[in-house]
This record gives sequence, structure tokens and C-alpha cells, in this order.
Amino acid sequence: MGNTTYIKTTVVQLSFLFLLTSATVLGQYTDVINSNRPGLSVSAYAVGKNVVQLEMGVFYEQQDHELLNTQSDIWGSDISLRYGLLFERLELNYEGTFQNQDILFNNFDFNEIRTDFRRNRLGLKFLVYDPFKNPKRNKPNLYSWRANNKFQLKNLLPAVSLYAGANFVLGDNPFYPGESQISPRAMIATQSKLTPRMVLITNTAYDRIGTEFPELNYLISISHAFRNPKWSVFLEHQGIQSDRYSDLLLRSGLAYLMNERLQVDMNLGASFKNTPSRVFISLGGSYRFDFHQDKLVPIEDQAADENGGEIKKGAMIEEKKNKKKNRGSGAEDIDLGPSKKQLRKLKKAQKKKKVDKGEIEF
Repeated sequence: MGNTTYIKTTVVQLSFLFLLTSATVLGQYTDVINSNRPGLSVSAYAVGKNVVQLEMGVFYEQQDHELLNTQSDIWGSDISLRYGLLFERLELNYEGTFQNQDILFNNFDFNEIRTDFRRNRLGLKFLVYDPFKNPKRNKPNLYSWRANNKFQLKNLLPAVSLYAGANFVLGDNPFYPGESQISPRAMIATQSKLTPRMVLITNTAYDRIGTEFPELNYLISISHAFRNPKWSVFLEHQGIQSDRYSDLLLRSGLAYLMNERLQVDMNLGASFKNTPSRVFISLGGSYRFDFHQDKLVPIEDQAADENGGEIKKGAMIEEKKNKKKNRGSGAEDIDLGPSKKQLRKLKKAQKKKKVDKGEIEF
């Protein structure tokens, strides 16, 4: 009970802190799919207005319970349907897990099959703070490749989203006997770009609120994109605290970006205890249906440029898209800045005094 009280207090404090953050920031639309797979953690960013994204997979799990002396074979499917609703920073999300569990009770030489939704929920996620919305903060250093690629303390400042939704128990569900048909769920999701290739995501959720067995759940996930950003790897830790079921889980896996709309992935994981012990593997993919349209903004509504130049009225500019190639799950933040070759070109030109600093086009 002491740990539960402490976690509840922490969640309340974090919620109050993040609610003080301004909610007038912009979201982040990218041309390339931004998937929450292959882990279970949820990105702080929405998919973008009028973007529909399907993320699904199949899994197998071997589950043994030492005290109950049971063995289980579990097959199932995960699905997530995401839609960018009304504006860039708001997302409507459905998540479902349908599974078939074949349980052998060794003490009685008896089998039981349970089939239903283990997860069935609908919610809204809203981006309340984005540290990357300011282009000045994220300007690359034109004189140092290392400065653009090393860890910086400011990178710990995360993007923050708030989630509110509900769980739905349909009929007589064997996984949640006697539970209310509808129960609320709340979550805080954060996302930090530790380096241009590494992203940290955290989720803190209070689930099944108001039921006999409310659940506190946290996820910590680190994703790393390789030099070929089509490939990425992730490591994820999950903690679950409830009177019904508590556990610590670890999972890891790979994702590959087939093209701008399609990503495939695999992951495997295990639990840290034997009541029950769990070993699982999952294969899946994500596909994006992009109906996003760029917003045209009158240039007279923009601020003067950095050099103080005059802005001509009546002109129209197109909002720039983020064309960085990424694999999703935070890799849309990748920005390696000028390459070493480009930096050498800059220094050579400066030595010859052919151009002033900062005026070279790459």
C-alpha cells in the first residue's frame, strides 16, 4: 500500500506540473510514418491532422505460474488505430488486444480456454508542450559536427502530452470478471531527444479508475536509429502495480522503414518473476494513410526575418514540411546537421576568403 500511495502522489504532482505548461504550442507533422510500435510506449506527438494510421501485430506468449502450477499458451493480435483530429496536436486513438489463452491446470489435469479482449480502450491525446517548436533552439552548428551529434543537457527537456480515455469491457470477459463495463484512464506521455539518433519516451498511466482493481502503469523506452535511419532498435521497461496483477517486464526489438508510409517490426520480451513467468514474441507493422494538407499562411502575419529584412505584403508562403527520413517512434526528431564534408568545405572557403562566414550554400 505504501508504494501505491507514493506512486499516486507522484502522478498527481506530475499532472499539476504539466498542466501549468502552456497549451498553445504547435504539433509536429512529418512526411514519414511515426509509429508507436514495436513497443507499447506511446509517443508524445500526434500523427498530424487528417492522418490515419494503422498499427497492428500478432504475438505468442508462454506463461507459467509457479504457485498455481499452471501453464498457458497465448496467441493474439494487437491493433492501434490513430487519427489526427481537428488540429496537429490532437489525436484520437483506439487500442485493442484480442487473445486466446489455453490454460493447463496441472494439479487437476484440466484445460480451460479463455478468449476475449485483454485491452479495449479509446482515448484522446493532446500535445501541451513541444520544446522543438522554436527553430532558433534547434539550429545546427555550422562549425562543429561533434556539437550537432553529442548529448546536451537541454535535450532532456521533453515534449509533453496528456491522455484521457476509457476502457471498455464487453459482456462477460474472463480476463476481467465482474469489472465495470466502462472505466476511465489517464496518462502523461513525454518524449526527449537525447541525441540526434536517440529518443527517450516515458508513459505514466492510472488505469481502470473507479474499479475494484485500479492499476498504475509506467513505461520507459529508448529508441536508437542507426547510420542508415531506416533501421532502429529499442529497449523498453514496463512496470505494473495492481491488487489484481503486478509485474516488471522488459522487451526489445527492431524496426525497419520500408517506405514513407510503411514500417515493419519485431520484438521479444520477458517478465522478472515466476507468478507468472512470461516470455513473448511479436511481429507486426504500421501503415499510414496521409490526407494531410499544408496550411497556407499570409506572409504579413509572420514576424520579420532574422536579418531584419522587410517583408512584402500580400505574398503567400507554404508551411514547410519536415522531410527528415525517420523510422517513427520518435525518430522524426533526427537532425544530424551539417556533415563533416560540409564543414570542411566551409572552413576551406573561409581560409581562401572567398565568402564570409555563414554564407555558403551546401
